[in-house]
Amino acid sequence: MGFVPGPAPKRNPRRRNAGPEWRSLPAEGRSGPAPRWPTGRSTAAQREIWESLWATPQAVAWESLGWTRVVARYAQVLARCDSSKAPASILAEARQLEDRLGLSPMSMRRLQWEITEAPRSDWDAQVTSIADYRAL
Repeated sequence: MGFVPGPAPKRNPRRRNAGPEWRSLPAEGRSGPAPRWPTGRSTAAQREIWESLWATPQAVAWESLGWTRVVARYAQVLARCDSSKAPASILAEARQLEDRLGLSPMSMRRLQWEITEAPRSDWDAQVTSIADYRAL
């Protein structure tokens, strides 16, 4: 029997059972102002948490996924956790939301998110010693 040629192999084959690609998040975080608060009124503590959350690397993914309400809920829960009278149930809720939002190393792995290093600037490359610094 002779060899029967089939179709040419694909140039860049992809396994059928391959998982989704990892998402790279910038180490410098999300730039720009935080989105508008999505749910009614907010306290000063909630707004402070909201602003800081939207500057994180994970916020780049949240924005593209439209997760503003989930992030707002987390800010509300986290503000309640700061109370000395916070019940254990609210602390558990905060932990669960942290997992959903990719705010722990384990949850980032599960979401297949990775924080990429910021590119080194020319300054970093030039200054390796105090003598180099004085030369600039």
